[in-house]
Amino acid sequence: MDLNLNKTVIVDYEAGNLRSVANMLSFLQIPYEITSDGNKILNAKRIIFPGQGHFAQAMHNLKQKGLVKIIKESCDKGIPFLGICIGLQILFEKSEEAPNIEGLSIFKGEVKKFQHGKVPQIGWSKVKPISENKFIPEDYFYFVNSYYVVPEEKEIESASGFYSHPYCAAVQKNNITAVQFHPEKSAKAGLTFFKNWFNLR
Repeated sequence: MDLNLNKTVIVDYEAGNLRSVANMLSFLQIPYEITSDGNKILNAKRIIFPGQGHFAQAMHNLKQKGLVKIIKESCDKGIPFLGICIGLQILFEKSEEAPNIEGLSIFKGEVKKFQHGKVPQIGWSKVKPISENKFIPEDYFYFVNSYYVVPEEKEIESASGFYSHPYCAAVQKNNITAVQFHPEKSAKAGLTFFKNWFNLR
């Protein structure tokens, strides 16, 4: 059985922008598989959890597919993990989008809704790396979001954005990288990000 030891896995949770991420990996000639198979996820070379969707629906689908424990275990195992948009938000404990739904709680903190400006934020916005960010260039990235994360551990913030106020645009801790923007839709900046994350030269 092929357990994806040399493949990047795109997690299929019946939501999210799978095809755009797959297209980016194809362009970079990165071997990948789209799957919801827990064994394949746990044995992947890298894991990408793509964005778009509702916090409650994403968590519901993960529970239905038995992937809540799998995602947590894969992160604990040290497999490089990339969360995009909702893939960032579900790493936290809770969200104002679904107050009664528990997130993965990999990080302490919550997800809040923008209270000013046009919501959702749609379009290009500048992202500024924080401290020793390994992957994100200071550049304009494409966003589609009404919510943003507020980590309790400020040291995990790896990049900031601005939309009516400064907010956390990305987090980084050990093997876990997660971003609020959509690198797969961010043209040259997104390509640079993926090359950095995959350590391509």
